[in-house]
Amino acid sequence: MSAGTLPTPAQRRTFRRRLLAWYDVHGRDLPWRNTDDPYHILVSEMMLQQTQVDRVLPKYHEWLGKYPSLEALSRAGIAEVTETWRPLGYNIRPRRLHAIACESVARFGGELPSDEETLLSFKGIGAYTAGAIRSFAFRQRAAILDTNVARVLFRVFIGKGDPKAHAMKKRLWATSEVLVPVKRVFDFNQALMDFGATLCTARKPKCLVCPMARGCKSYPWDGTS
Repeated sequence: MSAGTLPTPAQRRTFRRRLLAWYDVHGRDLPWRNTDDPYHILVSEMMLQQTQVDRVLPKYHEWLGKYPSLEALSRAGIAEVTETWRPLGYNIRPRRLHAIACESVARFGGELPSDEETLLSFKGIGAYTAGAIRSFAFRQRAAILDTNVARVLFRVFIGKGDPKAHAMKKRLWATSEVLVPVKRVFDFNQALMDFGATLCTARKPKCLVCPMARGCKSYPWDGTS
């Protein structure tokens, strides 16, 4: 694929079909996939930033048991909230969650909005988190791009260049956006994350069992084999 181009319609269809077929067999059963509560989705996404799933699972349940809603979280003191967060680390994250809770109560009656522009107006909610909330909580056709997703899309559709460059990040976002299907948006985006986390990993990708054929950065996939 030449520089700057996006996947063709045929490549998009093939990628979606193979990814969803893989996910139907190998997708992980995680508690935040069994809810459409925007707050619960937000908590999981904040906790999963730079933190492994097995560390997040017990804290996710503890947190929601203590703060079951944005309103409940907004009433808690920041010192208590930070202590509850331990030992996940990156203590800016519970502070941001608390600030989002307070703002949601003040502006939206303790609810999170569903539109991208308003979600992005919250400090602590960036493009990825907004896309995750829209996709997973509201089932909207919204793109996501975290570290795992970026790695998958770079290896499958691009293969050359600096994955961390600003121009490349814009291209990866554009790639993610055109790939989002009309149907099964929730499953598709969850599948992207699972694929990067468990198969197309950073250090030891399982290329021999990859359903994308030559899907790695040495042999970018052309969507035809």
